[in-house]
Amino acid sequence: MEACTGIENIDEAITLLEQNNWDLVAAINGVIPQENGILQSEYGGETGQGPAYGPASQSAASASAPSSSAFRPVVPSRQIVERQPRMLDFRVEYRDRNVDVVLEDSCTVGEIKQILENELQIPVSKMLLKGWKTGDVEDSTVLKTLHLPKNNCLYVLTPDLPPPSSSHAGALQESLNQNFMLIVTHREVQREYNLNFSGSSTIQEVKRNVYDLTSIPVRHQLWEGWPPSATDDSMCLVAAGLTYPCHQLTVGRRSSPAQAREESEEQCTDVHMVSDSDGDDFEDAPEFGVDDGEMFGIASSALRKSPMMPENAENEGDALLQFTAEFSSRYGDCHPVYFIGSLEAAFQEAFYGKARDRKLLAIYLHHDESVLTNVFCSQMLCAESIVSYLSQNFITWAWDMTKEANRARFLTMCTKHFGSVVAQTIRTQKTDQFPLFLIIMGKRSSNEVLNVIQGNTTVDELMMRLMAAVEIFMAQQQEDIKDEDEREARENMKREQDEAYRLSLEADRAKREAHEREVAEQSRLEQMRKEQEEEREAIRLSLEQSLPPEPKEENTEPVSKLRIRTPSGEFLERRFLASSQLRVVFDFVASKGFPWDEFKLLSTFPRRDVTQLDPNKSLLEVNLFPQETLFLEAKE
Repeated sequence: MEACTGIENIDEAITLLEQNNWDLVAAINGVIPQENGILQSEYGGETGQGPAYGPASQSAASASAPSSSAFRPVVPSRQIVERQPRMLDFRVEYRDRNVDVVLEDSCTVGEIKQILENELQIPVSKMLLKGWKTGDVEDSTVLKTLHLPKNNCLYVLTPDLPPPSSSHAGALQESLNQNFMLIVTHREVQREYNLNFSGSSTIQEVKRNVYDLTSIPVRHQLWEGWPPSATDDSMCLVAAGLTYPCHQLTVGRRSSPAQAREESEEQCTDVHMVSDSDGDDFEDAPEFGVDDGEMFGIASSALRKSPMMPENAENEGDALLQFTAEFSSRYGDCHPVYFIGSLEAAFQEAFYGKARDRKLLAIYLHHDESVLTNVFCSQMLCAESIVSYLSQNFITWAWDMTKEANRARFLTMCTKHFGSVVAQTIRTQKTDQFPLFLIIMGKRSSNEVLNVIQGNTTVDELMMRLMAAVEIFMAQQQEDIKDEDEREARENMKREQDEAYRLSLEADRAKREAHEREVAEQSRLEQMRKEQEEEREAIRLSLEQSLPPEPKEENTEPVSKLRIRTPSGEFLERRFLASSQLRVVFDFVASKGFPWDEFKLLSTFPRRDVTQLDPNKSLLEVNLFPQETLFLEAKE
């Protein structure tokens, strides 16, 4: 655009492209006078003026002249003439229905809802219209202020209405479980293949299987026999309208894109489905005499660049390494730091750490065949302010959507992690709407897509939308931090209570064990005391039985009468023969509970310890005759 028109202001160039529905030829002719322009419109005449369509005739005129602008061309002085209202196309999805709405950009969002109310029989008050690239909008918002592309995809949510009946869901599931027999004829070799597929298989899967059988790459396959409703390779066979249970198809190899287009124009009855080419559409680009690379200020050799990402890469980390290296070689080292790893690992890094360490996840979807890619990457994505802001607040992950296999792989990941609505939104994005920038915020139960930023934006708008997403994230993060702090406080309190309870249990157990030991010791001592008493009693009884009988007072032999005082003050009296040994007195005292190894037997005059005397001597020999008073004293 800059090379052809000399317009250096990116905002002005993008405005011109938007006014011309992103038709580059019309935009250039609108700036350069028709008689001097490099691209001539079929309406170019002596006046150099293209047609100006009113709202009523715009669609008819655009059908007959697809390369002309729906607006009056800009005069050579580059002053933009006020244009007629643009016609915007909306495809609105609601459950299993699609509604196409065409409105002027001077209409409001509320008017779309009124049309949907008539089509879907859903009250406007129960309807949430989602899918706007700027987030939620008011019903009074004028479509012109949203700067929408010509084709838009929206979806309706009705949270206040009950879901469809289970019988419908059961019928759908039964249809998906049906098996289709596809009879595929290879045109060149006249060979027939009978292939079985479930109803949930996609047209893309059929084409890949045919590639394995025929060695015809998907992008070179030319098909006959698909129903008119089979317009998208991502459709499942049930929705494609195939004949059940068998359906006839023919496949061949198309030699060149030009030949394929000629054949497609000649067919008026049969439906031909030609898969998107991975670059063949650009082979005939210089048909106007201007090379694509020169038109955008890029050398032709730069178009023959290696792919950003290998096709059918087994390891996502290796694919991201090649993506980063190729991105640096194309746009320089000042670019976002792309996370190297799988999308699940990027989720783990962004969402599942401490609340204070969490970040938003930015997913950059690259497409080499989009006219916006080089400008978006070099002037917006690699701007220092954008790079710095992404580094501080985002985990950035990237994927290349150029190759069909990589595109299908990402859509599978997208359905798994974000749901079918987001996947369908990305699936319906056209090539010229890429690159895309998805802003993802992790929540407790799911991952929410905050914003989908298309490539037709400016640095300021990109920064504002990133900052708006960060603002929403910061509010959620503060709640998460508060919840996490409260949870950690509860967990700490619980740990402290558990520790205190454990220490209390240990203290109680120690007390119980000490008490049990004390009781056991007391029991042992009591048992020992009992045994000692029993032993002492047995000894006492034995001594008492072994004592000689007490002599009578009138005995003819000399008798010694002893009076013994106990420590308690009581007196023991007994008569002994004077010839009896002192041992007999000791046994008598012991039989009364005072063993002579524990007590001393003392005399008063003279004071002496009788237990120190020879126990074999007689009482007469130790002067305990005819009578004596003794007293007992415990030994120390």
